[in-house]
Formats: sequence, C-alpha cells, structure tokens
Amino acid sequence: MPTFLYQKIKQKRLILCFDPIEIPKMTLHREGKNLLMIALIIVLAINSLVAYFFPDQVYLREGVVIITALFYLIILQFFRVPKRVTEINPKHIIAPADGKVVVIEETVENEYFKGPRRQISIFMSPLNVHVNFNPISGIVSYFKYHPGKFLVAWHPKSSTENERTTYVVKHENGTEVLFRQIAGALAKRICWYAKEGDAVEQGKEFGFIKFGSRIDIFLPLDAEIYVNIGDKPVGSETVIAKLA
Repeated sequence: MPTFLYQKIKQKRLILCFDPIEIPKMTLHREGKNLLMIALIIVLAINSLVAYFFPDQVYLREGVVIITALFYLIILQFFRVPKRVTEINPKHIIAPADGKVVVIEETVENEYFKGPRRQISIFMSPLNVHVNFNPISGIVSYFKYHPGKFLVAWHPKSSTENERTTYVVKHENGTEVLFRQIAGALAKRICWYAKEGDAVEQGKEFGFIKFGSRIDIFLPLDAEIYVNIGDKPVGSETVIAKLA
C-alpha cells in the first residue's frame, strides 16, 4: 500500500487519509501590476464585444474565451515569483536567473575589466522566471545602463549592442564579479534595483527583465565552473561557479 495513503475501517465507514502535500509558495512581481491590469481589461473588452455582436455564435464565443484566457495566463505566469532558498557561501557564484546556459568561454571584457575573464551566459525564454538574483554578496562598485538594440538574446552581438545594464559587485575578499542584464527581441524594459555603493546580498533580487532576455557573468580566470552548455540552472539556488 502506498505510504501516502492508508485505509482504515471504523464503524463500517471507509476513511481515506493522505499525507499533507506542500505546495510551493509563489507571488506575482510588482513589475507586472500595470500590464496585467491592462491585459485583463483588453481580455474582458474582447469577450464583451464578441458576445454583443455575435450573440448566437456559441462556439465562436467559447473559442474567444479560451484563447483570451490562455493569452492572459501566459502573461500571468511570466510575472511569477517563486519562493527560493539560497545556501549562502562566500566563494560560490549563484545563478542570477533561471534559463539555459548558452555560453561558457574565456573572453575579453572591454567595458570595465578591459582584460580576459571567464564568461557564463544564461538565456531566459519567455517561459522562464525573469527575476534576477545577486550571484554574490558585496558592494556595487560599478553600474551603468546602456540603451541599445533588441537583437535576439542568443545573438553574439547582443552582449555589446542590445539594451543592457552592467553591474560589478566587489566581494569581501576584493574579487570583483561583473554581471550584465541584456534585453532580447521581446524585452522592451530592463528593471534594476541597485546602484553604486549599495550593499547587496547573495540570492536576493537585483532586477527584472520583461520577456525573453539574457544575463552574462564575467568571472576571474581561476574560477571553477560548475555548469556546462545546455544546463538549466535555477536562479538564486544553483551554484554555477566557485571563486578560488
């Protein structure tokens, strides 16, 4: 008999008992408040107009209800904020976002370090959680917003030509880690919540990007990489690298 279910006969009645199932806690991000309200008004307006002009077309009305409901649910899920638990470790680099690892390479970072670094890039599809998390704790030593294009996020030039922000956080041991929010073809707004001089905590939210996008992380050459191309890290939880 399954452990989560047992039967018990008492006074000629069958009693089914289940172990409690924990449901993950999830909220909606504040950045979606206005968009979700506008989308809801549009959905209600479309359904009202269809019902008014086609009162006898039952299948049409039901079809429009289903399509508009799915449309709204897609937008709704995009702004979800799941509950995450970060195991704090000063040497660990935590994934700054959900998504898929698309780049792991040694490259030259020209904006701040102006020298060689190990780069890890995580692509976020529209179906991923789009909250961005601090990969390490420390002080924000550099921040800059760059307006730009909206190339697809996996395009090689998106890192230097797309709309983006650049953060550099100085670790307690003096090591600096750079991470960059990059807008994609669908993303039309990057949100950030920290500035130079702020103290940030590993695993806590530092920004949000609306719809498909990407985050690049630039690490010292001696950092130990824990992920591979194609891996799907979980933001604020997965350890993607370790500082020497």
